[in-house]
Amino acid sequence: MPKPGAEFVARMEDVLDVYQRPYDPLRPVVCLDETNRQLIEKRSIPPKPGNPEREDYEYRRCGVVDLFVAFEPLACKRVVKLTDTRTAVDFAHFLRELIEVHYSHCEKIVLVMDNLNIHSIASLYKVFDPATARHIARRLEIHYTPIHASWMNMAEIEIGILSRQCLSQSLSSFELMTRQVNAWTLHRNAACSTVHWRFSSCDARCKLRKLYPIIL
Repeated sequence: MPKPGAEFVARMEDVLDVYQRPYDPLRPVVCLDETNRQLIEKRSIPPKPGNPEREDYEYRRCGVVDLFVAFEPLACKRVVKLTDTRTAVDFAHFLRELIEVHYSHCEKIVLVMDNLNIHSIASLYKVFDPATARHIARRLEIHYTPIHASWMNMAEIEIGILSRQCLSQSLSSFELMTRQVNAWTLHRNAACSTVHWRFSSCDARCKLRKLYPIIL
């Protein structure tokens, strides 16, 4: 449960106000989050006369894949990058890819994300030279969700859909998962699928008033 107080509601209302901004293609609001999935190879029992192919209860673990997800709800756009690890290095390279490839035309990316330790401008300086790190940082306007409030990050919702529609089956290799995720991403983008956020600061002050500090 979130800890009530000024720190929580300040961050909450900041993010909620960001979600109320009108669409601006030069300053897009992009939500970022990560997840990971176990690669699993299941074993099948070949069919025999009178018996169909069956799936053995035993399986082999084939490693873990991490997925970075950037989701721009007002443009119905998502970018998913698969990596072998989830470190500051991976995070920094994903930010650079967003800035230089997917949003190269933008003045700034208005970035909403949680408080994971790698979600910091410092990660850029661990990977790139100071000039490059500063160049990327200047293109970002970062807004952090409150602690224990991952529900406020729309990338979490998109990851839930990705999990149900694409990652619920057993995938045994990095390459196979990459093909599946890329196909899912292309389909979702082409269909203009998105999240329609309706919760505002006014709603929070009414429905979550217990989280607000008591003014004496």
